[in-house]
Amino acid sequence: MGTIIAHAEPQHAGPSLASVTTFSDQLDIAPEVADALSSGAPVVAMESTIYSHLGLPSPSNREALDRCSAAIRAEGAVPAVTAVLDGRIRVGLHPGEEERILGAARKAAERDVPVAVAQRWEFAATTVSASLAIAAAAGIAVFATGGIGGVHRQAELTGDASADLDAIARHHVVTVSAGAKAFLDLPRTVEYLETAGVPVLGWQTDDFPAFYTRTSGLPVAHRVESADEVAGVYRAMLPPAGGILVASPIPAEAELDRDEIDRVIAEALADCEQAGIVGAPVTPFVLERIGVATDGRSVPANLALAERNASVAAQVAVCVSGR
Repeated sequence: MGTIIAHAEPQHAGPSLASVTTFSDQLDIAPEVADALSSGAPVVAMESTIYSHLGLPSPSNREALDRCSAAIRAEGAVPAVTAVLDGRIRVGLHPGEEERILGAARKAAERDVPVAVAQRWEFAATTVSASLAIAAAAGIAVFATGGIGGVHRQAELTGDASADLDAIARHHVVTVSAGAKAFLDLPRTVEYLETAGVPVLGWQTDDFPAFYTRTSGLPVAHRVESADEVAGVYRAMLPPAGGILVASPIPAEAELDRDEIDRVIAEALADCEQAGIVGAPVTPFVLERIGVATDGRSVPANLALAERNASVAAQVAVCVSGR
């Protein structure tokens, strides 16, 4: 991230050390999270987009926040929701701030965070890339999300690839997700991660999951059976150490039918092309169509996979901390 100038210096002189604040200086870390970090206790960073109505409809977004936070605590770790509130980068929530998360109508990727700070945005829900940058700056080793972004279909024409992928590669943080969204170009997403040098670890699986389904038909390079194995990979990363992706499949009992999902996605993408919908608007369009086609079953599936990822992330955080 770039630096943020605290106040102007005379034009003839460069900025003094006292006049420049770094990204980490902008962090507002909640007391519980700060205490855990100072004592070496396990902490799991959480994005806030999934818990806003930008990610899940109300009241499912509140249920997701409650279930994921409880899953992290049940494994002995501390949850740390990331966001931008009143121009401050937040790591962990203060009591009573949940409503601001749930009602968010704006989100920020990593590139947007310095703008949100400088312009003092009232609220911005963090995406995967922003959450990873914030976690790394705060010294948090593990991050839990639902699914990551990836390379979009027809990227050879549009160049559309999510900033999540570069953020995972760049920041020395373990990301636990249920793979990438199924409507993305998953073969190219997996290839991108390989090219970027990201170890992709299948959590008790040999297959790369596709969010709503346990497999995309693509193999993962490495399988792990335990959080201790993941922690070992994290510690053994060669400098300059980047990140790790742990691909954790949706629980079997919550999995949706793969053929049905593939059919709905194909129809939705065809409608997008016909309507001229490209770029960021594709994601909410396709997700809405999946929700309608599955009679709302996609929401419980989303809740189940997010909760599973939070639990796995907390197990990894405990092992990384050595507790």
